[in-house]
Amino acid sequence: MGDGMSSHYQGQSAFGRFVNEIEETAIAVILGLMTLITFVNVVLRYGFNTGLIWGLEAVTILFAWLVLFGISYAVKVTAHLGVDAVINLVPPAVRRVLALIAAVICIVYAALLLKGAWDYWANFANLPQTTGRFFPTGFEEMKRTSYRSWYEVVDIPMPDWLRFIEPWINYGDAYEKLPRFIPYAILPFGAALLLFRFIQAGARIWRGDQQSLIVSHEAEDAVDDVAHMNRED
Repeated sequence: MGDGMSSHYQGQSAFGRFVNEIEETAIAVILGLMTLITFVNVVLRYGFNTGLIWGLEAVTILFAWLVLFGISYAVKVTAHLGVDAVINLVPPAVRRVLALIAAVICIVYAALLLKGAWDYWANFANLPQTTGRFFPTGFEEMKRTSYRSWYEVVDIPMPDWLRFIEPWINYGDAYEKLPRFIPYAILPFGAALLLFRFIQAGARIWRGDQQSLIVSHEAEDAVDDVAHMNRED
């Protein structure tokens, strides 16, 4: 399975490889930051009877980011679990058709999720929501009274190097805490990444490079082969 996934990555476009780098780097950075913040907080708490007031909220936000990146990453490496007891009973041709149907359903779901994620995040970023009940048909006309850019998180202080956004987003008013539109930005970004991964997976199934959207059983087959060889020896 490893060689197969490597060939998929090597055959991707420059944009696909660029997305891979963003995804894998983000996951590594988030894991590192979560570990570092938690470690520092433990040392401060038990060694100096103090701590980072914003540490718990920061780790919680980072964990949410990690989950959303992980969903799309699991699609990329076909690590999502699924039940294939019925699918394995049908011929390979039928199995491929069912996999394509599943991919289309997942693409539609991801598109709906992207619309909902954008509409939720847009108000916090002073941006218009999309029109249309299900699929976007345009953008609503924004009214200043509907802006929520002044909403802040609970504990994380506003970094000085981000204060350049205050004239653009908050009409010049200073933030005391980090504005919510920053951590909430992962919602439309993560949904867009998930949509991209489902489209990729659907294309691989169409080309015959991938059999399904769920975790492969090739590893189990390899273990069975090794066990069979050992019995013969």
